[in-house]
Amino acid sequence: MQILHIDSSITGTNSITRELTADIVASLKQANPEAQVDYLDLAVNAPSHLSAQSMGFRTGQAAATEIERQENAVSEALVSQFLAADVIVVGAPFYNFTIPTQLKAWLDRIAQAGRTFKYTATGPIGLAGDKKVIVASARGGAYSSSEAGQAMEHQESYLKVMFGFMGVTDVTIVRAEGVAMGPEAKAAAMQAAKAQIVAA
Repeated sequence: MQILHIDSSITGTNSITRELTADIVASLKQANPEAQVDYLDLAVNAPSHLSAQSMGFRTGQAAATEIERQENAVSEALVSQFLAADVIVVGAPFYNFTIPTQLKAWLDRIAQAGRTFKYTATGPIGLAGDKKVIVASARGGAYSSSEAGQAMEHQESYLKVMFGFMGVTDVTIVRAEGVAMGPEAKAAAMQAAKAQIVAA
């Protein structure tokens, strides 16, 4: 088993998603002692956001400058790492109703026509469906229990759409919700999330 462990929280040791992804990976390693783990900390080493210099993989255009060659190499390394993984563990905190921009930048690099999806006469088809994704989700407020909250949520729903577009439909969410609503709410949210890890 090849595990890709991704963190994107900017809060370091105070991060809830980092704690949860570490627990998830530890559980996977316990069940699969021979598993190999690649670690990607997007808060420390995120790819740049898409630009005219980094669009080569989308246009099929050969790199004309050293910057374009470097950007193409970054995209190639990230998509190859993703495709090599059997299980992807993603730490996805909730920033301004969605995921961190660092995580979005990573997704933009791995969503590559011909590698993770392809276009057909009947629409796009995902090419990376042989994987499992486990998302460690943390939210300061409660968004899953009301229509208003669900309408503001573009974190878990977005990740499911993106991975589904690439063919990955085996997506498990481990959620700690309401962690900014007081100590008792945070403790209950963490207890629920740890139980979800055990169940998963």
